Amino acid sequence: MITIIIIAITSVVSILAFSNRELQGKLLFSPIMIAEHRQGYRFLTHALVHADWMHLIINMFVLLSFGRAVEEFFSYFFAAKGWYFYILLYIGGILISSTPSYVQHKDNKFYHAVGASGAVSAAVFASILISPLSGIRFIFIPFDIPAFIFGILYLIYSAYMAKKGNDNIGHDAHFWGAVFGFVFTIILKPALFMAFVQQILSFAGIA
Repeated sequence: MITIIIIAITSVVSILAFSNRELQGKLLFSPIMIAEHRQGYRFLTHALVHADWMHLIINMFVLLSFGRAVEEFFSYFFAAKGWYFYILLYIGGILISSTPSYVQHKDNKFYHAVGASGAVSAAVFASILISPLSGIRFIFIPFDIPAFIFGILYLIYSAYMAKKGNDNIGHDAHFWGAVFGFVFTIILKPALFMAFVQQILSFAGIA
């Protein structure tokens, strides 16, 4: 239910902000406002607002697809603490994914960012760690891609596009959110990493 609650809250706030630019302006990620005006809350609130309907729909659809599975896995692995660790995963994904942008742009009054992509990436990569051979399918590709292969391609693409930096997408947030989700889940349950490696080796016919 936590995933559904997050989606509901994010959707309501985002939709309200679509027609209320003042609200969006107060919530979006602005490194210079954080640095000069002590508005640290923006590290979190920017995940509640999105650029447009497509941005919101894609993020929430991906979160629904992967977040529910991770939430269930966490409940299985950690019992009563599962919900707590899942919330930490999501919030940590928001914070960690936006920190590099803060360091890079804290003197840039023109830099702004919105969206829950960092947190969503954290959930996706927690899922990849837990179930690396699960199939991921895209509309334009008529077959499943093993989750771990998708993960590798995603990280390479995000790192390349972040370095290129010629669009308005927060690729660095995608990258660091993904890394955080993977590492955080390993820290919670180290045995998952060995299981992850074993599954990949078995898939490759090495073990």
